Amino acid sequence: MSFTSAVAAAPEPPSRWSDVYLAAVARGVSVCGDFLAATALVLTLQGSGAGGYAVAALLLAKTVPMAALAPVAGRIADRVDSRTVLVIAGLGQAVTCAALAFVSHPVAVIALVTLLSVGLAVTQPTLAALVPAMVRKEDLARASATNQTAATVGMMAGPALAGVLVGQFGATVPLLIDAVSYLALVAAGLLLRTRRGGAAAATAGTGDGGRPAATWSLWRDPLLRAMVVAIAAVVGAVGAINVAHVFLVRETLGASETVFGIIEAVEMAGMLVGAWLFARLARRTADDRFLVWGVLVQLGVMCLLTPVAAVVATALWLIPIWIVTGLLSGGMNVFSGVAMANRVPAESRGRAFATFGGTIQAAGMFGFFAGGVLVEQMPIRPLFAAAGLAGVTVVLALVPSTVRATRAARLGSAPTDDRAAVGDGDGAAPSATTVPVDRPVATAAGYGGNHE
Repeated sequence: MSFTSAVAAAPEPPSRWSDVYLAAVARGVSVCGDFLAATALVLTLQGSGAGGYAVAALLLAKTVPMAALAPVAGRIADRVDSRTVLVIAGLGQAVTCAALAFVSHPVAVIALVTLLSVGLAVTQPTLAALVPAMVRKEDLARASATNQTAATVGMMAGPALAGVLVGQFGATVPLLIDAVSYLALVAAGLLLRTRRGGAAAATAGTGDGGRPAATWSLWRDPLLRAMVVAIAAVVGAVGAINVAHVFLVRETLGASETVFGIIEAVEMAGMLVGAWLFARLARRTADDRFLVWGVLVQLGVMCLLTPVAAVVATALWLIPIWIVTGLLSGGMNVFSGVAMANRVPAESRGRAFATFGGTIQAAGMFGFFAGGVLVEQMPIRPLFAAAGLAGVTVVLALVPSTVRATRAARLGSAPTDDRAAVGDGDGAAPSATTVPVDRPVATAAGYGGNHE
Protein backbone atom coordinates (compact mmCIF):
# COMPACT_ATOMS: atom_id res chain seq x y z
CA MET A 1 0.00 0.00 0.00
CA SER A 2 1.45 3.36 -0.95
CA PHE A 3 0.35 6.90 -0.21
CA THR A 4 2.17 9.08 -2.73
CA SER A 5 1.47 11.93 -5.10
CA ALA A 6 3.11 14.06 -7.74
CA VAL A 7 4.26 16.47 -5.06
CA ALA A 8 5.70 13.83 -2.77
CA ALA A 9 9.23 15.11 -3.41
CA ALA A 10 8.48 18.57 -1.97
CA PRO A 11 10.88 19.69 0.79
CA GLU A 12 9.87 18.57 4.25
CA PRO A 13 9.08 21.26 6.81
CA PRO A 14 11.04 20.99 10.06
CA SER A 15 9.67 19.00 12.95
CA ARG A 16 7.66 21.04 15.43
CA TRP A 17 9.28 19.80 18.58
CA SER A 18 7.76 22.61 20.65
CA ASP A 19 4.35 21.18 19.83
CA VAL A 20 5.54 17.65 20.60
CA TYR A 21 6.79 18.73 24.02
CA LEU A 22 3.67 20.78 24.74
CA ALA A 23 1.43 17.85 23.83
CA ALA A 24 3.61 15.53 25.90
CA VAL A 25 3.39 17.74 28.99
CA ALA A 26 -0.37 18.03 28.63
CA ARG A 27 -0.64 14.28 28.24
CA GLY A 28 1.59 13.58 31.23
CA VAL A 29 -0.38 15.91 33.51
CA SER A 30 -3.76 14.57 32.43
CA VAL A 31 -2.67 10.93 32.63
CA CYS A 32 -1.32 11.49 36.14
CA GLY A 33 -4.65 12.92 37.26
CA ASP A 34 -6.59 10.19 35.55
CA PHE A 35 -4.62 7.28 36.98
CA LEU A 36 -4.78 9.01 40.35
CA ALA A 37 -8.58 9.08 40.16
CA ALA A 38 -9.00 5.63 38.61
CA THR A 39 -6.81 3.98 41.24
CA ALA A 40 -8.61 5.89 43.98
CA LEU A 41 -11.99 4.68 42.77
CA VAL A 42 -10.89 1.05 42.63
CA LEU A 43 -9.31 1.24 46.09
CA THR A 44 -12.42 2.92 47.48
CA LEU A 45 -14.69 0.24 46.06
CA GLN A 46 -12.50 -2.55 47.38
CA GLY A 47 -12.12 -0.88 50.77
CA SER A 48 -15.89 -0.43 51.13
CA GLY A 49 -16.42 -4.15 50.70
CA ALA A 50 -17.47 -4.09 47.05
CA GLY A 51 -16.71 -7.28 45.18
CA GLY A 52 -15.58 -8.17 41.70
CA TYR A 53 -18.88 -7.19 40.13
CA ALA A 54 -18.54 -3.58 41.29
CA VAL A 55 -14.94 -3.27 40.09
CA ALA A 56 -15.90 -4.85 36.76
CA ALA A 57 -18.83 -2.43 36.41
CA LEU A 58 -16.47 0.50 36.94
CA LEU A 59 -14.05 -0.81 34.32
CA LEU A 60 -16.91 -1.45 31.89
CA ALA A 61 -18.13 2.11 32.42
CA LYS A 62 -14.74 3.28 31.18
CA THR A 63 -14.69 0.87 28.29
CA VAL A 64 -18.14 0.66 26.72
CA PRO A 65 -18.24 4.26 25.37
CA MET A 66 -14.78 3.84 23.85
CA ALA A 67 -15.92 0.78 21.91
CA ALA A 68 -19.45 1.89 21.06
CA LEU A 69 -18.55 5.41 19.92
CA ALA A 70 -15.41 4.54 17.92
CA PRO A 71 -16.95 5.14 14.45
CA VAL A 72 -18.46 8.50 15.41
CA ALA A 73 -15.39 9.57 17.39
CA GLY A 74 -13.11 8.80 14.45
CA ARG A 75 -15.16 10.98 12.13
CA ILE A 76 -15.13 13.81 14.65
CA ALA A 77 -11.35 13.53 15.01
CA ASP A 78 -10.89 13.75 11.23
CA ARG A 79 -13.51 16.40 10.42
CA VAL A 80 -13.75 18.77 13.40
CA ASP A 81 -11.03 21.28 14.25
CA SER A 82 -8.76 19.62 16.80
CA ARG A 83 -8.64 22.81 18.87
CA THR A 84 -12.42 22.85 19.20
CA VAL A 85 -12.54 19.17 20.18
CA LEU A 86 -9.85 19.45 22.86
CA VAL A 87 -11.18 22.64 24.43
CA ILE A 88 -14.85 21.65 24.58
CA ALA A 89 -14.25 18.02 25.60
CA GLY A 90 -11.60 18.98 28.16
CA LEU A 91 -13.88 21.49 29.85
CA GLY A 92 -16.74 19.00 29.89
CA GLN A 93 -14.58 16.30 31.42
CA ALA A 94 -13.26 18.69 34.09
CA VAL A 95 -16.79 19.56 35.18
CA THR A 96 -17.86 15.91 35.16
CA CYS A 97 -14.89 14.80 37.24
CA ALA A 98 -15.48 17.60 39.76
CA ALA A 99 -19.04 16.32 40.18
CA LEU A 100 -17.68 12.79 40.60
CA ALA A 101 -15.75 13.95 43.67
CA PHE A 102 -18.98 14.68 45.52
CA VAL A 103 -21.06 11.57 44.83
CA SER A 104 -20.80 8.25 46.60
CA HIS A 105 -23.65 6.08 45.36
CA PRO A 106 -22.21 3.37 43.07
CA VAL A 107 -24.82 4.03 40.37
CA ALA A 108 -23.97 7.75 40.28
CA VAL A 109 -20.24 7.00 40.23
CA ILE A 110 -20.58 4.59 37.33
CA ALA A 111 -22.83 7.02 35.40
CA LEU A 112 -20.32 9.86 35.73
CA VAL A 113 -17.40 7.59 34.84
CA THR A 114 -19.32 6.60 31.72
CA LEU A 115 -19.77 10.27 30.81
CA LEU A 116 -16.05 10.88 31.31
CA SER A 117 -15.32 8.02 28.94
CA VAL A 118 -17.57 9.57 26.30
CA GLY A 119 -15.25 12.58 26.28
CA LEU A 120 -12.23 10.31 26.16
CA ALA A 121 -13.69 8.47 23.16
CA VAL A 122 -13.40 11.75 21.24
CA THR A 123 -10.18 13.25 22.64
CA GLN A 124 -8.11 10.08 22.36
CA PRO A 125 -8.27 9.67 18.55
CA THR A 126 -8.02 13.45 18.13
CA LEU A 127 -4.68 13.58 19.96
CA ALA A 128 -3.48 10.31 18.48
CA ALA A 129 -4.07 11.65 14.96
CA LEU A 130 -2.70 15.11 15.80
CA VAL A 131 0.71 14.11 17.16
CA PRO A 132 1.89 12.47 13.90
CA ALA A 133 1.43 15.84 12.15
CA MET A 134 4.13 17.46 14.26
CA VAL A 135 7.39 15.88 13.08
CA ARG A 136 9.20 14.46 10.08
CA LYS A 137 9.03 10.80 9.24
CA GLU A 138 12.57 10.14 10.42
CA ASP A 139 11.58 11.47 13.85
CA LEU A 140 8.78 8.91 14.21
CA ALA A 141 10.39 6.76 16.88
CA ARG A 142 11.77 9.67 18.91
CA ALA A 143 8.40 11.43 18.95
CA SER A 144 6.69 8.21 19.98
CA ALA A 145 9.14 7.67 22.83
CA THR A 146 8.74 11.28 23.98
CA ASN A 147 4.98 10.92 24.00
CA GLN A 148 5.18 7.57 25.77
CA THR A 149 7.61 8.96 28.34
CA ALA A 150 5.23 11.73 29.33
CA ALA A 151 2.35 9.31 29.68
CA THR A 152 4.49 6.88 31.66
CA VAL A 153 5.64 9.55 34.12
CA GLY A 154 1.99 10.39 34.67
CA MET A 155 1.13 6.71 35.12
CA MET A 156 3.97 6.32 37.62
CA ALA A 157 2.92 9.28 39.72
CA GLY A 158 -0.84 8.73 39.62
CA PRO A 159 -1.18 5.31 41.35
CA ALA A 160 1.51 6.10 43.91
CA LEU A 161 -0.20 9.38 44.83
CA ALA A 162 -3.55 7.61 44.96
CA GLY A 163 -2.24 5.07 47.43
CA VAL A 164 -1.10 7.87 49.74
CA LEU A 165 -4.03 10.24 49.27
CA VAL A 166 -6.77 7.63 49.57
CA GLY A 167 -5.25 6.45 52.83
CA GLN A 168 -5.21 10.03 54.17
CA PHE A 169 -8.22 11.76 52.61
CA GLY A 170 -10.40 9.22 50.82
CA ALA A 171 -11.35 9.56 47.14
CA THR A 172 -12.47 13.21 47.08
CA VAL A 173 -9.04 14.85 46.84
CA PRO A 174 -7.73 12.57 44.04
CA LEU A 175 -10.89 13.18 42.01
CA LEU A 176 -10.62 16.95 42.37
CA ILE A 177 -7.00 16.78 41.23
CA ASP A 178 -8.14 14.77 38.23
CA ALA A 179 -10.72 17.45 37.41
CA VAL A 180 -7.96 20.08 37.33
CA SER A 181 -5.75 17.84 35.20
CA TYR A 182 -8.30 17.85 32.38
CA LEU A 183 -7.55 21.56 31.94
CA ALA A 184 -4.19 20.47 30.51
CA LEU A 185 -6.10 19.28 27.45
CA VAL A 186 -7.81 22.66 27.18
CA ALA A 187 -4.44 24.43 27.37
CA ALA A 188 -2.98 22.13 24.72
CA GLY A 189 -5.91 22.78 22.42
CA LEU A 190 -5.40 26.54 22.72
CA LEU A 191 -1.60 26.60 22.47
CA LEU A 192 -0.71 23.93 19.91
CA ARG A 193 0.16 25.39 16.50
CA THR A 194 -0.38 22.07 14.76
CA ARG A 195 -4.05 21.53 13.97
CA ARG A 196 -6.10 19.16 11.86
CA GLY A 197 -9.74 18.65 10.98
CA GLY A 198 -12.10 21.54 10.26
CA ALA A 199 -11.14 23.55 7.20
CA ALA A 200 -8.00 21.44 6.82
CA ALA A 201 -10.09 18.32 6.37
CA ALA A 202 -12.04 19.90 3.54
CA THR A 203 -8.87 20.65 1.60
CA ALA A 204 -7.06 17.36 2.26
CA GLY A 205 -5.91 15.32 -0.70
CA THR A 206 -6.52 11.73 -1.58
CA GLY A 207 -5.05 8.56 -0.24
CA ASP A 208 -3.59 5.63 -2.04
CA GLY A 209 -3.13 6.26 -5.74
CA GLY A 210 -5.64 9.10 -5.83
CA ARG A 211 -8.35 7.04 -4.16
CA PRO A 212 -10.38 9.17 -1.73
CA ALA A 213 -9.14 8.69 1.83
CA ALA A 214 -12.69 8.07 3.01
CA THR A 215 -12.50 4.63 1.36
CA TRP A 216 -9.38 3.66 3.29
CA SER A 217 -9.92 1.04 5.98
CA LEU A 218 -7.59 -0.30 8.63
CA TRP A 219 -9.00 -3.78 8.05
CA ARG A 220 -7.76 -3.80 4.43
CA ASP A 221 -4.13 -3.49 5.54
CA PRO A 222 -2.96 -7.03 6.38
CA LEU A 223 -0.24 -5.96 8.81
CA LEU A 224 -2.37 -3.49 10.77
CA ARG A 225 -5.24 -5.96 10.83
CA ALA A 226 -2.96 -8.67 12.24
CA MET A 227 -1.55 -6.30 14.86
CA VAL A 228 -4.92 -5.00 16.05
CA VAL A 229 -6.42 -8.48 16.17
CA ALA A 230 -3.45 -9.75 18.18
CA ILE A 231 -3.62 -7.00 20.80
CA ALA A 232 -7.40 -7.19 21.09
CA ALA A 233 -7.45 -10.99 21.32
CA VAL A 234 -4.87 -11.05 24.10
CA VAL A 235 -6.60 -8.24 25.99
CA GLY A 236 -9.84 -10.20 25.84
CA ALA A 237 -8.16 -13.42 26.94
CA VAL A 238 -6.36 -12.01 29.99
CA GLY A 239 -8.62 -9.06 30.81
CA ALA A 240 -9.97 -10.76 33.94
CA ILE A 241 -6.75 -9.96 35.78
CA ASN A 242 -7.46 -6.25 35.45
CA VAL A 243 -10.35 -6.87 37.83
CA ALA A 244 -8.48 -9.38 39.99
CA HIS A 245 -5.27 -7.41 40.47
CA VAL A 246 -6.45 -5.22 43.33
CA PHE A 247 -7.75 -8.31 45.17
CA LEU A 248 -4.46 -10.16 44.66
CA VAL A 249 -2.40 -7.32 46.11
CA ARG A 250 -4.71 -6.10 48.85
CA GLU A 251 -6.40 -9.30 50.04
CA THR A 252 -4.43 -12.37 48.92
CA LEU A 253 -1.03 -10.79 49.60
CA GLY A 254 -2.22 -8.42 52.35
CA ALA A 255 -0.51 -5.26 51.07
CA SER A 256 -1.52 -1.71 52.00
CA GLU A 257 -2.92 0.96 49.68
CA THR A 258 0.53 2.58 49.54
CA VAL A 259 2.23 -0.66 48.52
CA PHE A 260 -0.45 -1.20 45.89
CA GLY A 261 0.27 2.24 44.42
CA ILE A 262 4.02 1.60 44.43
CA ILE A 263 3.59 -1.73 42.64
CA GLU A 264 1.54 -0.01 39.97
CA ALA A 265 4.16 2.74 39.64
CA VAL A 266 7.14 0.44 39.09
CA GLU A 267 5.59 -1.06 35.99
CA MET A 268 5.15 2.44 34.61
CA ALA A 269 8.85 3.05 35.28
CA GLY A 270 9.57 -0.02 33.18
CA MET A 271 7.36 1.38 30.42
CA LEU A 272 9.37 4.60 30.42
CA VAL A 273 12.66 2.76 29.91
CA GLY A 274 11.12 0.33 27.44
CA ALA A 275 9.78 3.13 25.26
CA TRP A 276 13.27 4.52 24.65
CA LEU A 277 14.98 1.13 24.33
CA PHE A 278 12.52 -0.12 21.72
CA ALA A 279 12.38 3.26 19.99
CA ARG A 280 15.98 2.67 18.96
CA LEU A 281 14.96 -0.59 17.31
CA ALA A 282 11.95 1.00 15.64
CA ARG A 283 14.09 3.82 14.28
CA ARG A 284 16.52 1.39 12.69
CA THR A 285 13.96 -0.66 10.81
CA ALA A 286 12.14 0.32 7.65
CA ASP A 287 10.10 -2.87 7.65
CA ASP A 288 6.72 -2.67 9.35
CA ARG A 289 6.59 -6.48 9.46
CA PHE A 290 9.31 -6.41 12.11
CA LEU A 291 7.17 -4.06 14.21
CA VAL A 292 4.12 -6.31 14.02
CA TRP A 293 6.10 -9.42 14.94
CA GLY A 294 7.65 -7.44 17.77
CA VAL A 295 4.21 -6.63 19.16
CA LEU A 296 3.20 -10.31 19.05
CA VAL A 297 6.37 -11.45 20.82
CA GLN A 298 6.01 -8.79 23.50
CA LEU A 299 2.42 -9.87 24.12
CA GLY A 300 3.51 -13.49 24.48
CA VAL A 301 6.23 -12.77 27.01
CA MET A 302 3.92 -10.61 29.11
CA CYS A 303 1.36 -13.39 29.20
CA LEU A 304 4.03 -15.90 30.24
CA LEU A 305 4.93 -13.72 33.23
CA THR A 306 1.35 -13.55 34.51
CA PRO A 307 1.27 -17.10 35.97
CA VAL A 308 4.54 -16.27 37.75
CA ALA A 309 2.78 -13.37 39.46
CA ALA A 310 0.12 -15.82 40.63
CA VAL A 311 2.54 -17.77 42.83
CA VAL A 312 4.57 -15.03 44.56
CA ALA A 313 4.72 -15.17 48.35
CA THR A 314 4.61 -11.41 49.03
CA ALA A 315 3.51 -8.34 47.12
CA LEU A 316 7.09 -7.08 46.82
CA TRP A 317 7.92 -10.01 44.50
CA LEU A 318 5.53 -8.44 41.99
CA ILE A 319 7.90 -5.50 41.55
CA PRO A 320 10.53 -7.22 39.31
CA ILE A 321 7.77 -8.96 37.35
CA TRP A 322 5.96 -5.70 36.71
CA ILE A 323 9.19 -3.95 35.73
CA VAL A 324 9.73 -6.48 32.93
CA THR A 325 6.13 -6.29 31.77
CA GLY A 326 6.47 -2.51 31.81
CA LEU A 327 9.53 -2.66 29.55
CA LEU A 328 7.57 -4.78 27.09
CA SER A 329 4.46 -2.61 27.33
CA GLY A 330 6.48 0.48 26.51
CA GLY A 331 8.00 -1.26 23.52
CA MET A 332 4.62 -2.49 22.32
CA ASN A 333 3.22 1.05 22.44
CA VAL A 334 6.14 2.39 20.40
CA PHE A 335 6.02 -0.41 17.83
CA SER A 336 2.26 -0.17 17.34
CA GLY A 337 2.39 3.62 17.17
CA VAL A 338 5.12 3.67 14.53
CA ALA A 339 3.35 1.01 12.47
CA MET A 340 0.11 3.00 12.54
CA ALA A 341 1.81 6.28 11.64
CA ASN A 342 3.71 4.61 8.80
CA ARG A 343 0.75 2.90 7.18
CA VAL A 344 -2.30 5.15 7.68
CA PRO A 345 -2.93 8.11 5.32
CA ALA A 346 -2.84 11.37 7.26
CA GLU A 347 -6.46 12.40 6.78
CA SER A 348 -7.72 8.98 7.93
CA ARG A 349 -5.75 8.75 11.16
CA GLY A 350 -8.63 9.81 13.37
CA ARG A 351 -10.79 6.95 12.11
CA ALA A 352 -7.87 4.54 12.23
CA PHE A 353 -6.93 5.30 15.82
CA ALA A 354 -10.57 5.27 16.89
CA THR A 355 -10.99 1.85 15.25
CA PHE A 356 -7.80 0.63 16.91
CA GLY A 357 -8.83 1.85 20.35
CA GLY A 358 -12.46 0.85 19.99
CA THR A 359 -11.58 -2.70 18.98
CA ILE A 360 -9.30 -3.11 21.96
CA GLN A 361 -11.86 -1.64 24.33
CA ALA A 362 -14.50 -4.02 22.99
CA ALA A 363 -12.17 -6.92 23.70
CA GLY A 364 -11.46 -5.49 27.14
CA MET A 365 -15.18 -5.46 27.89
CA PHE A 366 -15.22 -9.23 27.59
CA GLY A 367 -12.28 -9.52 29.95
CA PHE A 368 -13.81 -7.17 32.51
CA PHE A 369 -17.13 -9.00 32.45
CA ALA A 370 -15.37 -12.35 32.83
CA GLY A 371 -13.27 -10.94 35.65
CA GLY A 372 -16.30 -9.69 37.54
CA VAL A 373 -17.81 -13.16 37.42
CA LEU A 374 -14.65 -15.18 38.02
CA VAL A 375 -13.41 -13.13 40.97
CA GLU A 376 -16.60 -14.12 42.77
CA GLN A 377 -16.39 -17.78 41.74
CA MET A 378 -12.75 -18.87 42.07
CA PRO A 379 -9.57 -18.11 44.07
CA ILE A 380 -7.46 -15.22 42.84
CA ARG A 381 -4.19 -17.09 42.30
CA PRO A 382 -5.66 -19.76 39.99
CA LEU A 383 -7.53 -17.01 38.15
CA PHE A 384 -4.28 -15.16 37.46
CA ALA A 385 -2.53 -18.30 36.27
CA ALA A 386 -5.41 -19.38 34.04
CA ALA A 387 -5.68 -15.93 32.45
CA GLY A 388 -1.97 -15.84 31.64
CA LEU A 389 -2.04 -19.30 30.09
CA ALA A 390 -5.09 -18.30 28.05
CA GLY A 391 -3.12 -15.34 26.72
CA VAL A 392 -0.17 -17.53 25.74
CA THR A 393 -2.54 -19.89 23.94
CA VAL A 394 -4.05 -16.99 21.98
CA VAL A 395 -0.62 -15.69 20.96
CA LEU A 396 0.43 -19.11 19.67
CA ALA A 397 -2.85 -19.46 17.78
CA LEU A 398 -2.23 -16.11 16.07
CA VAL A 399 1.19 -17.05 14.69
CA PRO A 400 -0.16 -18.64 11.44
CA SER A 401 -2.37 -15.63 10.63
CA THR A 402 0.53 -13.26 11.33
CA VAL A 403 2.72 -15.27 8.95
CA ARG A 404 0.05 -14.93 6.25
CA ALA A 405 -0.24 -11.19 6.92
CA THR A 406 3.49 -10.59 6.59
CA ARG A 407 3.57 -12.59 3.36
CA ALA A 408 0.67 -10.55 1.98
CA ALA A 409 2.41 -7.33 2.96
CA ARG A 410 5.61 -8.47 1.25
CA LEU A 411 3.73 -8.83 -2.03
CA GLY A 412 2.55 -5.21 -1.93
CA SER A 413 4.56 -2.00 -1.99
CA ALA A 414 5.72 -0.51 1.28
CA PRO A 415 3.83 2.53 2.52
CA THR A 416 5.62 5.81 2.00
CA ASP A 417 5.39 9.26 3.54
CA ASP A 418 2.03 10.75 2.57
CA ARG A 419 2.79 14.12 4.11
CA ALA A 420 3.04 16.14 0.94
CA ALA A 421 0.11 14.44 -0.69
CA VAL A 422 -2.48 15.10 1.94
CA GLY A 423 -1.00 17.21 4.69
CA ASP A 424 -2.47 17.50 8.15
CA GLY A 425 -3.67 21.03 7.97
CA ASP A 426 -0.11 22.38 8.12
CA GLY A 427 1.88 20.20 5.77
CA ALA A 428 3.81 18.51 8.56
CA ALA A 429 5.07 15.00 8.34
CA PRO A 430 3.52 12.09 10.15
CA SER A 431 5.07 10.86 13.34
CA ALA A 432 4.75 7.91 15.58
CA THR A 433 2.18 8.07 18.27
CA THR A 434 0.97 5.62 20.82
CA VAL A 435 -2.51 4.32 21.25
CA PRO A 436 -3.36 3.51 24.81
CA VAL A 437 -4.31 -0.12 25.12
CA ASP A 438 -5.13 -2.37 28.00
CA ARG A 439 -1.90 -3.97 29.02
CA PRO A 440 -2.34 -7.74 29.09
CA VAL A 441 -1.19 -7.93 32.69
CA ALA A 442 -2.90 -6.75 35.83
CA THR A 443 -3.66 -3.10 36.37
CA ALA A 444 -5.74 -1.35 38.96
CA ALA A 445 -7.60 0.75 36.49
CA GLY A 446 -7.77 -1.48 33.45
CA TYR A 447 -7.81 0.90 30.56
CA GLY A 448 -7.48 3.68 33.05
CA GLY A 449 -9.56 6.23 31.19
CA ASN A 450 -6.43 8.01 30.03
CA HIS A 451 -6.82 11.52 28.74
CA GLU A 452 -4.29 10.89 26.04
